[in-house]
Amino acid sequence: MAEIKKINTPLTDEVVADLKAGDMVAVSGVIFTARDAAHKRLLKTLSDGYKLPFDLQGQIIYYVGPCPAKPPRVFGSCGPTTSVRMDAYAPTLLDQGLKGMIGKGQRTQPVIDAMIKNKAVYFAAIGGAAATISKSVIKAEIMAYEDLGPEAIYKLEVEDFPAIVVIDSEGMNQYKIGPEGYKKQLT
Repeated sequence: MAEIKKINTPLTDEVVADLKAGDMVAVSGVIFTARDAAHKRLLKTLSDGYKLPFDLQGQIIYYVGPCPAKPPRVFGSCGPTTSVRMDAYAPTLLDQGLKGMIGKGQRTQPVIDAMIKNKAVYFAAIGGAAATISKSVIKAEIMAYEDLGPEAIYKLEVEDFPAIVVIDSEGMNQYKIGPEGYKKQLT
């Protein structure tokens, strides 16, 4: 079994550089949630010349809209949202200091280029494991845009949040190298 890399937020350039496509990680610290509507507001805030509701430097955004929490949990089931829906917004947020994104599915080339430029990483959370993922959330509070309901921005404190590095800061993409390696094993 592969080693699980334990990492803490906020992420540094050194930590990001050490993460390679295919690495399994356990994230601890603070991460923020945001989906489409929140991303749109974040970019409007920036274009209007205002400060964002939280500092993006070294942070991770998890693309998720949680279900209501069932006691004793502090956060409901929280499976990843398809990441490509945030691709129009991601390069700008990466330019603002964002170091990591968690979601599911491929990313477009402009996002990958912005990740390389800004030394950032894209993690995949396992779809279908929403209840298990929620166990890693030890504290949750709404940071911004409460009117968006489940799409509000939450500040989550997590311990050993399970994820896989899918695209690393050099642009290596597990969605491409994984299938290629599998095909080689078949021949």
